Amino acid sequence: MPRAFLIVMDSVGCGGAPDAGAFFNGAVPDTGANTLAHIAAACAAGRAEAGRSGPLALPVLDGLGLSAAVHAASGAAMPGLGAAPRGLWGAATEVSPGKDTPTGHWELAGVPLPWAWTVFPETVPAFPPDLSAAIAAQAGTDGILGDCHASGTEVIARLGAEHLRTGRPICYTSSDSVLQIAAHEEAFGLDRLLALCAAIAPRVHAMRVGRVIARPFTGAEGAFVRTANRRDYALDCPGVTILDRAAAAGRATHAVGKIGDIFSMRGIDALHKGGSDLDLSEHLLRLATEAEPGSLTFANFVEFDSLWGHRRDIAGYARALEWFDTIAGRLIERLGPGDLVLFTADHGNDPSFAGTDHTRERVPVLGWGAGARPIGTVAFTDVAASLAAHLDLPPMGEGKSFL
Repeated sequence: MPRAFLIVMDSVGCGGAPDAGAFFNGAVPDTGANTLAHIAAACAAGRAEAGRSGPLALPVLDGLGLSAAVHAASGAAMPGLGAAPRGLWGAATEVSPGKDTPTGHWELAGVPLPWAWTVFPETVPAFPPDLSAAIAAQAGTDGILGDCHASGTEVIARLGAEHLRTGRPICYTSSDSVLQIAAHEEAFGLDRLLALCAAIAPRVHAMRVGRVIARPFTGAEGAFVRTANRRDYALDCPGVTILDRAAAAGRATHAVGKIGDIFSMRGIDALHKGGSDLDLSEHLLRLATEAEPGSLTFANFVEFDSLWGHRRDIAGYARALEWFDTIAGRLIERLGPGDLVLFTADHGNDPSFAGTDHTRERVPVLGWGAGARPIGTVAFTDVAASLAAHLDLPPMGEGKSFL
């Protein structure tokens, strides 16, 4: 039986979203954001030389049709790229009213978001007083720290020492629908932090806030470091996903990275996590050899977004893309007859853009195992519908197959 691999390159957008003007980084609309095209342009102009040099080099992904997909999505060129496509290629447009991780992944899995998320205001305090009081009561402290919009690394550096002195958890948010709670793994306790987030999540989900994220860190003042023990407590997806379809049909399902958190482990048989995208790549390459006939593997590579997009580091993002291109090549080499791999993204995070938040963009859709052909501009839900068709599963409720 053929297998399927869905690989989400977190935040690797390609511009052209028709509703980009309705989404913002601060006061700046996302109109014109284009993660891939702007990185390629910076590399070609010599503005991304840290740890790498020259034009962006993505021979595997470009060989599948990456530069053609970027042009189809936005009309933009990819300087230094432009191979004749040897795979399936196109771009996908999101319809859900969000540019965050759960929204993008749910829609790719076949479920458009049926509501608008609650986002906390950019005020201090950011959280309703009753929510802050509930967090403190659950933590057993006399209050919380932060209570604002912030970058995770910045707020931990700024408030970590006070957290160690007072024991109060550091609570912050962003333009996404999220409550993040940071605490020191040793002084506060990892298990205590995870229990706090798990306990407060139902209250937050009832507000239609998408995620509570535990953000543990270690170290001392001036040298705090976030650890790999992050845990997301996500609101349950409100519809039937491709993972649900596969599991109901008795197919093995594998989640690599934070897919387990995003889908609350629903429809997932085995979870493969690690401390870095390098660790996750090793899981993915192993599964390319070991995953069962007829199985579905769903993977997320988060560091494009978390390490480089939000930090507006163009060279770092370019390095990550060039590294991942080698992983894509090794994965394709391990596929068997009839196997399908689709590479896509969940939103954009243009490192050349204003602000530090995600950007509303179309995303590339690249495939190996389905011939060499364009699919044009498709819907996010068409990805799930195509996977269902490939795996001979019952049709999804949304989308249509491009296979």
